[in-house]
Amino acid sequence: MGAVVSLSSAYFDDLYARDADPWGIEAGWYEERRRAVVLAALPRPRYARAFEPGCASGALSVGLAERCDELVCRDAADRAVAAARARLAGRRGVDVARGELPGEVPAGPFDLVVASEVAYYLDADDRAACWDAVEERLVPGGHLLAVHWLRAAPEYPVEGPAVHDELAARPGLARTVRHDEADFRLEVYARVPPPARSVAEETGLR
Repeated sequence: MGAVVSLSSAYFDDLYARDADPWGIEAGWYEERRRAVVLAALPRPRYARAFEPGCASGALSVGLAERCDELVCRDAADRAVAAARARLAGRRGVDVARGELPGEVPAGPFDLVVASEVAYYLDADDRAACWDAVEERLVPGGHLLAVHWLRAAPEYPVEGPAVHDELAARPGLARTVRHDEADFRLEVYARVPPPARSVAEETGLR
């Protein structure tokens, strides 16, 4: 058995060549509801500058753009980038371009990073480099939201639960939100220090 390596941009280009919506993002209650859960889990009503790697066709990006002054979207597949650009055309403060993880994480600072169904396409070294880059670009107290499919996906370098186990072990991040379902796990981490604050504490409640 060969070494486990990150899935390349060619893998995603091939998926889009065969199907304009390879994961069924554009239709169906599962994906629509999952996007709503992601947006509801954001601890703050608004963010100054956010990064969304693996934005695909921009279905989640639309909701994020409404909550962010600036939104930087990247995807490794040319067709995904074209679709996201078309969907987000005319929205102020949105930058959509081609970019691969971990080597093309855009310059910060960011107060929000949303990693939705993306980290399990990377091998162990690339995941570590990706999270290092994200932490470096997150402002102190900034948020990383990670959400990943939990069911078996043997074609990926790693499965969803392992991605979240790795995040939980990083000393520079502190979890403030965890949402588990049979299909996916969603977590929000704050970059520390300063000490992480709950949603209630963010709004001044004690």
